[in-house]
Formats: sequence, C-alpha cells, structure tokens
Amino acid sequence: MDNKSVTAPDFGAPLGATNRSLPEQICDHIRELIIDGTLEPGTWLRERDLAQRLNVSRIPVREALPVLEAEGFVKMVPRRGAMVATLTLREAENLYDIRESLEVLAARLAARQAGHSPPAALLECLERGRAAAEAGDAHGLEAANAAFHGEILKLSDNPLLQSIMKPIKGRVRWLFHLLPSRDPHAQLVKHQELCDAIASGNPDLAAAVAYAQIVRTRESTLGVLRTLLPES
Repeated sequence: MDNKSVTAPDFGAPLGATNRSLPEQICDHIRELIIDGTLEPGTWLRERDLAQRLNVSRIPVREALPVLEAEGFVKMVPRRGAMVATLTLREAENLYDIRESLEVLAARLAARQAGHSPPAALLECLERGRAAAEAGDAHGLEAANAAFHGEILKLSDNPLLQSIMKPIKGRVRWLFHLLPSRDPHAQLVKHQELCDAIASGNPDLAAAVAYAQIVRTRESTLGVLRTLLPES
C-alpha cells in the first residue's frame, strides 16, 4: 500500500475553466478520480505531485485535501501525508441507513413542491438516461442517474438537506462503482416510477416509493460488497 503514488493517473484537462474557486475544482477533480477508481484506496496523495499534475501551486491542493478528508474520501496520516481512504462494509451499511432516511425525505419534499405536473428537469434526466442506455454509454448513464437524484434534491427546496447530502451523494456513487454493472433498463424503470410518484404531488406516495426502492437494493448490494470490502 505504501508504495502507491499519485504520479501514474492521467489528470485530464487543466483546471481554471469555471467560476468555482481553485480548491473547489481540485476537490471535484480528485473526488472523481477516487470515485471512478483511477486513484485506488491506499494511494498516497503527495501535494507536490498533485500540484504538478494539475498545474497549480501547492497551496490550493493543501486546502482541498482536508475537505476531501471531511467527506470521507481521504485519510490524513500524521507526519506522513494524505492517502485515498478505504471504504468499509460498515460505512456502506451506514450509507444505506442514511439513504433510507434522507433520500426518502428528499422525495417527500419534492412531491410537496411538484404539484401534479411532471417536473421538467426530472423528465430531462430520464430522457438522457434512456439515450445513454440505448447507446451503451455507461458514463453518460451514470451522469444522468446522478443528475436525476440531484434534481430531486433541488426540487425539495431545502438548502440544509442539499448541503447535508452533498458529500453523501459522492460516497454513494463511489460505493456503486465497486459493484458489477447494473441493468440500465431496470434503473430507468425505477427512476420513472419515482418520477411519477413525485409528479403526483402525493408526499406519502413518493416517500413510500423511494423507501421501497432503497430497501429492495440494500441486501443484494451489501451481499456483493461483503466479498469486496473490509469489515471496518
């Protein structure tokens, strides 16, 4: 584990093309590399190497790493530096406990806001997902799925819930990246069902559908993760 370094991965295009702060962009960049497995658990994140790869100074890198630690993606080791954290089975179980509460709440609040017309943003995400599935575009499908759940949070109109869920959403994506490929059409059916429940304007129905979907996938997902993750 100790001999892994950050020098191998391709960090892609230079930063600085958006109006987000440089530490925020660095956080986003490293987070995505951890989620997609480019930076594996146990990889050391050397400030100098990261700064050189991203063509930035070491100061914004130093500011970004504690944020990633707070989100659970990075582990700071005293007198040694930062490394990519290891997701454990206990943490996966905790994530499902949180999803059963907060994602259900988001669906309930979204239905309260939606009234009785299909939310356009959710429908757009569904269409993007269908197009990606038909094209066999796994990356596009994942992006559409993440956008779909992000739009539910936006529709909840609850800034505190959105803030709480931000790091959790990333760790859920990290978890699902560890699993074998899921049936894209089954995912789309689930999203359509949840979209319809939210569009009904019935908060109890939307909450029930969201809860049932999470519970249905919990045991099968954790069953696979028991063979992949350390207990704690």
